[in-house]
Amino acid sequence: MNDVIFSLHSWPRAILHVDGDAFFTSCEEALHPELKGKPIITGGERGIVACANYAAKRLGIKRGVPLHEAKRICPALAVLPSDYEAYSLFSRRMFNIMRRFTPQVEEYSIDEAFADLTGMRRALRASYEATALKIQAEIARELGITVSAGLSITKVLAKVASKHRKPAGFTVIPGRAIASFLEGLPVEKVWGIGPATTNYLNKMGVKTALEFARLPEKTIRERFTKPGIETWRELRGEPVYPVAPEEKSSYVSISKTKTFAPPTADRDYLFAHLMRNLESACIKARRYGLAPRRIAVFLKKQNFDTAGREAKLSRSSVHPLELSGLLRGLFNEMYRRCEIYRATGVVLLDLVQDTRIQYSLFEDPLKAEKIRELYEAVDALSGKYGKHTLHLGGSHPLEVFGRGRRGAPTVREQTQLYGETRRKHLGLPLFQADFPP
Repeated sequence: MNDVIFSLHSWPRAILHVDGDAFFTSCEEALHPELKGKPIITGGERGIVACANYAAKRLGIKRGVPLHEAKRICPALAVLPSDYEAYSLFSRRMFNIMRRFTPQVEEYSIDEAFADLTGMRRALRASYEATALKIQAEIARELGITVSAGLSITKVLAKVASKHRKPAGFTVIPGRAIASFLEGLPVEKVWGIGPATTNYLNKMGVKTALEFARLPEKTIRERFTKPGIETWRELRGEPVYPVAPEEKSSYVSISKTKTFAPPTADRDYLFAHLMRNLESACIKARRYGLAPRRIAVFLKKQNFDTAGREAKLSRSSVHPLELSGLLRGLFNEMYRRCEIYRATGVVLLDLVQDTRIQYSLFEDPLKAEKIRELYEAVDALSGKYGKHTLHLGGSHPLEVFGRGRRGAPTVREQTQLYGETRRKHLGLPLFQADFPP
């Protein structure tokens, strides 16, 4: 029967998921009203489509498509460089609008957030549905972008709901309506169920989310791992994943990559990019008081094949000066003079709390302590003048020859306001609009 009630109450909890509609291009349309309604994409600096607006999507242009293919589909396509500085400001504004209605807002990604509205009906003098619609409308009014929203009693159901009608859609799944909604939902559309799990469920004869949610608990626990069990419970209206408003402060790994253009085989330039990846990853790790016990590096070739190496550290460290020799050795193992490369990357693995330096038997403790003090000064200067103000000589070729960009820089990158430096901009986007006299 399809009237199985997974929850006896329509709103034991109220979880809202807000999802930006083609977020990067929506931000560009808000900044440049003359582009509204025209097919536009971002990603001009990468050579592939990073984001396509809905006008471009209707023509068949999707994320990841090479620029030359996108231009073949639509010669009039507007190709823009990605302005991540502006997008992050829009993101921050969007989350702050949500916090006017509830303090429990979890920033899930740059264009997605969960909000726990439970118990806020009396304080806001509105139903959960009315509050969700108000949030959606305020974002559109103040930022000039659209978002889709889903309201339900768990995070998985709320995220499923927000994806149901895009763009600018709003879908509600109260507890008593879970079964009827899941009945027509393909199981692969459920957040947390990937291709491998979908294939496994199909072999079990499970095609819809409702069929999955109806599986006996004994079957679920025997045949699925912890993530699958948790998704099953959330689909049935049982909260497993809380809305976590705290800023993320723990990481299993930290990765930094860079795609550049034109591709190159220049040894020094490639190593400079790899060193800059390492410096950026270590800056983030130091910010959260973390240090890796392993490090992985890779070079991506022009044909998208990847060469990689991994090494275990003698002791955890977040200081590129100590890791540069190891990085050079791994790079020499990967690099081939006859190959052309388009991207580099560094991943810090097995992160632990960097509470104190663990010296090895043959190490000079004084030298290690001096390096730690040096990077305290580096971080202080970076905070004042911008990231990478001080950097190792190995990454300096990027300052001399450029970082390898395809396409024109953004308007914001070309504009330096009073009080700004080349490395450090104020948190202000530039709006382009026509005003009546």
